[in-house]
Amino acid sequence: MSVGASYQFVVDGVLSARVIAAFPELRAQVDEKHGMTTLFGTMNDPTTMRTIMSRIDDLGLTLLEMRRSPQ
Repeated sequence: MSVGASYQFVVDGVLSARVIAAFPELRAQVDEKHGMTTLFGTMNDPTTMRTIMSRIDDLGLTLLEMRRSPQ
């Protein structure tokens, strides 16, 4: 992963404000129509990516997709 890369994490379900607050380094976009939430932001190092992935797992969320966003 390059420095300053933007990533999106699409998770199953409409996340509550409390769950979204567990990701202070990311912004959230809730899609109630399709029942999913996209978390997105810039990762400055590989450790940040692993931390977010671990937090998604720890919270029992289902990751539908992870992708690098166009800059």
